[in-house]
Amino acid sequence: MNLSICGIDCDICKYKEESGCKGCRIVAPKGECIWGGRCELYDCATEKGLEHCGLCEEFPCAKLQEWASGENPERIDNLKKLIQNT
Repeated sequence: MNLSICGIDCDICKYKEESGCKGCRIVAPKGECIWGGRCELYDCATEKGLEHCGLCEEFPCAKLQEWASGENPERIDNLKKLIQNT
């Protein structure tokens, strides 16, 4: 699995094909959204020095839950699986 900072599986994300998204960890500058602007979740995690949101003391925070309630609701479960396997 190729997860974004917020738990989206970039390998199966529809935006990879539709918009040519390479993922928030790869684009330059990192954390730049495909729809323009900065990703709040990316910036929050990196400002805390975290590899991904699943390592945060507040996981899953209100902002992550809000984002997961729309597109890519599996992101929280993906991060839970990731932290269980480490």
